[in-house]
Amino acid sequence: MSDLFDNPIGLDGFEFVEFSAPEKGVLEPVFVAMGFTHVAQHRSKDVALWRQGGINFITNYEPRSPAWFFAREHGPSACGMGFRVRDARKAYAELLARSAEPVQVETGPMELHLPGIRGIGNSIIYLIDRYESAENPGALSIYDIDFDYLPGVERHPAGAGFHAIDHLTHNVYRGRMAYWANYYEKLFNFREIRYFDIKGEYTGLTSQALTAPDGRIRIPLNEEGEGGKGQIEEFLRAFNGEGIQHIALVTDDLMTAWDHLKALGVPFMTAPPETYYEMLEARLPGHGQPTGALEARGILLDGTTTGDRPRLLLQIFAEPQLGPVFFEFIERQGDDGFGEGNFKALFQSIERDQLRRGVLSVTE
Repeated sequence: MSDLFDNPIGLDGFEFVEFSAPEKGVLEPVFVAMGFTHVAQHRSKDVALWRQGGINFITNYEPRSPAWFFAREHGPSACGMGFRVRDARKAYAELLARSAEPVQVETGPMELHLPGIRGIGNSIIYLIDRYESAENPGALSIYDIDFDYLPGVERHPAGAGFHAIDHLTHNVYRGRMAYWANYYEKLFNFREIRYFDIKGEYTGLTSQALTAPDGRIRIPLNEEGEGGKGQIEEFLRAFNGEGIQHIALVTDDLMTAWDHLKALGVPFMTAPPETYYEMLEARLPGHGQPTGALEARGILLDGTTTGDRPRLLLQIFAEPQLGPVFFEFIERQGDDGFGEGNFKALFQSIERDQLRRGVLSVTE
């Protein structure tokens, strides 16, 4: 096997995404509307575990913690993420040997020490080697040690039907994409799997999608196109720096999940124009999806229909509710892309929203 595909850190997918906000009450309604349940509370800190299927979201309001300081700079946001690794001690030592910046997080008596390194926008990447998985259900996890599960609450609620984090996107300053690509390649041995140069009516962006050697951690990097004043620049201004722009959650039935989300009150981004669905059959002949049902929900469809069977990706995006941070919802039917065929439709949809809000002007 080529060194490019080696897994020197022993990565095994996402364990959690950590969130914080300057005040309580901002994150929780967003999580509830997406079908998450508060299942456990940290034994000594103002930290909570929210869960849906195999997805773990952590809310951290602990005073003077890294998350607490992060929220004061960036507002409601994703301030960290946990990567599953086979051996946290060995992974941490290897990352330091590869010039990662260590992060020291204070722990209380009888609490686990979770090694971490500095990530995008001063966030933290934690290394977790105690976790449950589909391959090892019921294994002892960090939550069994540091958290108390709430009485009468199901530990793995089905929620709206989402079961895993599919990918997690970073927005970076123009000219910094190469830096962050090198960061993930040098430290974790990620590799590039997609590269896009998207142009809308008025603005553009460049996107480089990276994947980890385990194939379970995928991180696209987005950079503003020439001219600026587009959606990446707006994020960087609103967020006060580089950071996690959106988190994509995956389900096996997006239409049913959408119905759940709609009933729970999730606001979705502006739907693509009618012509998008009128052109769908020409773009993906024989796709076999109910076009009317897709259009009624604003769900986008991408992939390929060449070969023995269609390989499709269904996706839709929620409006930002945590500052400029938002969520994507997807269903994969054999397609492992990021909706390249939908990028322009989505990009133009966000441009229309920027025009409506006065962030973008047709004269610019």
